[in-house]
Amino acid sequence: MPEVIIKTGKENMDVKMIHRFLQEDSYWAKGISYSLVDHSLTHSFCTGAFVNGEQVGFGRVITDYYTFGWFADFFVLPAYRGKGISKKMLAYILDQPWSKRLRRKILNTSDAHGLYRQFQFKDLANASGLLEIYHPTVHLEYKEEADFSR
Repeated sequence: MPEVIIKTGKENMDVKMIHRFLQEDSYWAKGISYSLVDHSLTHSFCTGAFVNGEQVGFGRVITDYYTFGWFADFFVLPAYRGKGISKKMLAYILDQPWSKRLRRKILNTSDAHGLYRQFQFKDLANASGLLEIYHPTVHLEYKEEADFSR
């Protein structure tokens, strides 16, 4: 397999490919609009894996860069899975100086526990201390909304 190059920053991401994967192939964001994906990348630390100039993997961290990071939307295109690409992306992010100082790193996954455990992610230390407002399909309510001003 050719060399995998890691790039960061929304400006280096193939937003159309990321949107297509999330909208059609992910179990967590099916039907999500392009606008929501585009805006979510603007406010995240984006990481992409590239082979021969084509983006084959993606993940982002929603973070303040000092205390907290939520790892989200990680995927590798099916033809490139099993080649260590997700490990390379995670290792890259976790090696960043800002990432090393985060007090808490969290993610939610239904199928990749083994991968993340290799990077020291564990079950919640105090699950009873975390609360949530959970709207798993809220992204479907904003399909046509283009302006996401605060």
